[in-house]
Amino acid sequence: MSPAGAEAAPDAAPLPGPAAGSPRPLFGGCWSCRLLSGAGLLMAAVWVYQGPRRAMRKGVPPSMGAIAQITFAAGLAGWAIVILADPVGRRPRREP
Repeated sequence: MSPAGAEAAPDAAPLPGPAAGSPRPLFGGCWSCRLLSGAGLLMAAVWVYQGPRRAMRKGVPPSMGAIAQITFAAGLAGWAIVILADPVGRRPRREP
């Protein structure tokens, strides 16, 4: 006897999701949701970036922690731009 869920039933309907059809846009195409979360992430990136920047303005050489913070802030800013731009939702659909 096989373990439960090891085999799919032949008459089972395909599960809804990305494999079933075209992918849904990020946040379901809700412009206000994308604007709010993208702006929040962008503000968080600026806040994280200000910490090491403030120390470097005082003449303190950047440490590995400061460089890691700046890199993390750049990642947050990139994530915010992706949410605001929504490149997946604007991709032209190709028919097979």
